[in-house]
Amino acid sequence: MTQWLLLPAFAHVALVFFTGFRMGRARFSAARAGQVKVKDIAVDNSRWPEDVKKIANSYQNQFEVPMLYYALLPLLLVTGLADWMAVALSWVFVASRTVHAFIHQGSNNVLPRFRMFVFGFFIVVAMWAWFGLRLYVIG
Repeated sequence: MTQWLLLPAFAHVALVFFTGFRMGRARFSAARAGQVKVKDIAVDNSRWPEDVKKIANSYQNQFEVPMLYYALLPLLLVTGLADWMAVALSWVFVASRTVHAFIHQGSNNVLPRFRMFVFGFFIVVAMWAWFGLRLYVIG
């Protein structure tokens, strides 16, 4: 069960790496093109061009709600309560993060992006609720 539970985490980590590389490339290109001076962004990230900020915000967002997901994974494994429900919910969560990231970095249409964020948030809530039920009620 360990491999199945960790596979979606590897997929999410790949998304984070992809976004991080994309952000680095966009920042380097913007600086090289003269859209921003290094001294202007050394302390204040708000000076990056909007397209670079979109990617950077998406990257930062991958460390917010996903923190609750990553906190749960070792608990599921250590307690031996990892099951197919946790695996399925993990995949749904990672899929929601992927769609959210592509909206964020693409059209950045706020309403669909927000809906995907809320959907992923509630998937993590469901994962924690399932873990709690398994730990204290179902066994």
